[in-house]
Amino acid sequence: MPAFDPNAPRIASLVPSLTELLLALGLGPWMVARTGFCIHPAEQVADIPKVGGTKDVNLDKLRRLAPSHVLLNPDENRLDTAEALRQFVPELIVSHPQGPEDNLALLAQMLHHFGHLPGVRERAQALSERLSHSLQACRQQGWPGERVLYLIWREPWMTVARDTYIARMLVEVGWQTWPNQRGGDTGAARYPQLRGDEPWLQQVDRVLLSSEPYRFDASHLPLARALCPQAQVQLIDGELISWYGPRASEGLDLLRALAMERVSAQAAPRIHTGVGKSG
Repeated sequence: MPAFDPNAPRIASLVPSLTELLLALGLGPWMVARTGFCIHPAEQVADIPKVGGTKDVNLDKLRRLAPSHVLLNPDENRLDTAEALRQFVPELIVSHPQGPEDNLALLAQMLHHFGHLPGVRERAQALSERLSHSLQACRQQGWPGERVLYLIWREPWMTVARDTYIARMLVEVGWQTWPNQRGGDTGAARYPQLRGDEPWLQQVDRVLLSSEPYRFDASHLPLARALCPQAQVQLIDGELISWYGPRASEGLDLLRALAMERVSAQAAPRIHTGVGKSG
């Protein structure tokens, strides 16, 4: 911890991806609290006190830690938590990125509050440049459209609406999520449940089984193939696709690599067999 300064921030993050972002910006010495789900990077979060989960924050413990700033997100945290925090926290920082490009505004928001601290501005610039490069690499390629089912849960099957951060990450490589549904800014409609017999499931080109919040593994591949028999089915690192902050550029790079496999396959010369036409 830096030498005591009564004017220095005391930062609490109640959002795992924002905790990772704060640490990537070098703000670890000013962090006084995190949730139990804030697990990256492990060696840096280990010494930051935990104050419950994202939905069940231990407000009494957080009050004792006397944060000057608390970071929140409408998808991750409850409204009544935010209202309770207003009673004893001088500054609530609420962010809600809706797509990968919104990470640039998120970085600007962090700079507004913490850009005066040593090294933060330089680290933010590096993250911004990396994200811009990854976005440009996706957008300069012409992508064949694919219908994609991105599964985040089973029993029941659950997927993502088209106005979620995840869906907008996939759009960067020409992947359109199904069902054709918008969920609004917050709430359960953002993550539709499936019966499993919807006719459009037969037309899906690709199924992605996320590693979070449900931890899909290889044992679930046959179930997904039965759900969408025409689709390519694969596991995917959900943290790279759904966590904003420093993972956004890596997630875009992963999606671009996966999408390029199909582009390359379609561009490969076809090998003809059998008897050709006589000339």
